[in-house]
Amino acid sequence: MCKIKIFGLGGLDENGKNAYVVEIDDDIFVFDCGLKYATGNLLGIDYVIPDFSYLIKNRKRIKGVFITHGHQENMGSVSDLIAQIPNVRIYATKFTKFCLLEDGVKEENIVEIKAHKKISFGKVSIFPITISHSCPDSVMFVINTEDGAICYTGDFLIDPSMMGAYDSDLGKIAYVGKQGVLCLLCESSFAEIPGHTSPKHKLQGFFKDIVKHNEKRIIFSVLPNHLYTIQEIFNSLASSHRKVVVMGKKLQNVINYSIDNGYLTVEDGILGDLSNLKDENAVLLVSDDKAYPYANLNKILNGYDKFISLLPTDTVVFSEPKYDSSEKIFVKLENELAKFGCNVVDIPKGYSILQHASREDLMLMIKLLNPKYYLPVRGEYRYMVGNANVASLLNIPNENILLKQNGDVVTINNKTLEDKFEHIRVDDIFIDGNSSDDIGDLVIKDREILSENGIVLISATVSKKDKVLLVGPEVTTRGFIYVKDSKEMIEEIKKICEQVITSNITPNYVDYNLIKTQIREELGEYLYKETECKPMIIAVVQEV
Repeated sequence: MCKIKIFGLGGLDENGKNAYVVEIDDDIFVFDCGLKYATGNLLGIDYVIPDFSYLIKNRKRIKGVFITHGHQENMGSVSDLIAQIPNVRIYATKFTKFCLLEDGVKEENIVEIKAHKKISFGKVSIFPITISHSCPDSVMFVINTEDGAICYTGDFLIDPSMMGAYDSDLGKIAYVGKQGVLCLLCESSFAEIPGHTSPKHKLQGFFKDIVKHNEKRIIFSVLPNHLYTIQEIFNSLASSHRKVVVMGKKLQNVINYSIDNGYLTVEDGILGDLSNLKDENAVLLVSDDKAYPYANLNKILNGYDKFISLLPTDTVVFSEPKYDSSEKIFVKLENELAKFGCNVVDIPKGYSILQHASREDLMLMIKLLNPKYYLPVRGEYRYMVGNANVASLLNIPNENILLKQNGDVVTINNKTLEDKFEHIRVDDIFIDGNSSDDIGDLVIKDREILSENGIVLISATVSKKDKVLLVGPEVTTRGFIYVKDSKEMIEEIKKICEQVITSNITPNYVDYNLIKTQIREELGEYLYKETECKPMIIAVVQEV
């Protein structure tokens, strides 16, 4: 009999940052290790990763990290984890391994796995099963224990027409269900959407219609690892005699690798090069990264791109998912493109680029696996509640449906749920630029103050020998007031600071820390009274 603990380091009550821990006795298995991109209120932050403190503390017990597929929400923080735990083993299928290598993960950390090939860890084994998603070689994981299976679906949809690297093995999923499933961790992103996701994710006919009715140059904006959509774009261009020019090194690497390894099928002679950019019927594929949404199209629109010059006759197709955090950027870009004269095409509301399980897909997965306990994961809390409601409709007892937040521990001992209200401390780790260190809430707060109220810098010089004020105080402001129109205020600021400095100078000693503190307090009070703003005040007092 086993003692099992299950909890999320990320992915619960949020979109992205998926990372789920399954402890079986003394062994730790981690499923997915993703990131989420920063929203507008996280000033200057590129992305957010899970807090790995628990894994670092228990690094010797970690058997491996198992990645379902090659999207950043599921594998984007692997390199950050390896920076903290260099010897950790990452288990991934072939295409996912390629995505990890492109993301900077070293090959020696990666163990390539194949679907339907068991990976043994003593009494526990991991069994990957193919699942349909927009990324090839996507898998779900079955953790076989003495007390039954624990299943984690990852991202999926049910579509029997998706074949090859996008196929789902429903037969093996049903077989696992017949053997007995103790707990099912199932995604929640589209739980509120009725019906099946398929065929709303199929866009080949839509793309073909665009190609047919637009004879001039077409620019498709895509996400590089949404390979299913890229394949549909190529399919829509079959026999059109148009040249496709792939822009950007990252997208070129993905497409070249996918063609070489059979993940992408393209018509002979369809791929062009930079010499085809000005062909009046060329098709350009432009890649975007969600960290900087629509950055490449903005660069093209503003004339900063080295290779592409936008033309009023161009058709721009946004063949990538839209996110709430980037909606304002998207609308502004659409307006600017329309002003330029371009024909702008967006995915219709009835279709979906994202390939997640809608309500009927979830029902089918639950029916096939018939779990004793059901744990909704991946998605904002209202989606998780919708997922729980789906399970309830299928007669899973409410006490066996586990709605949890990040860090809340589900304990199953001898096949029985023990609600001990245990909680693992977790947090968001903010990553800015190349730094692997957490930026922290205080830095974000300082950036908010600077963005809203600006900064006031006070500088002065005191004689070390005579203990008198030699120079200053000088006042420098940025983002607070317009100096030329505020001369009286500047003079009052100097007066306040001079009084503070001189009052704290004695013949024998100058208390510089007290001077800086009093300048911040008295000047802050004066500025708020005059302007109702609270700028950041920095006092620099030195002696010579």
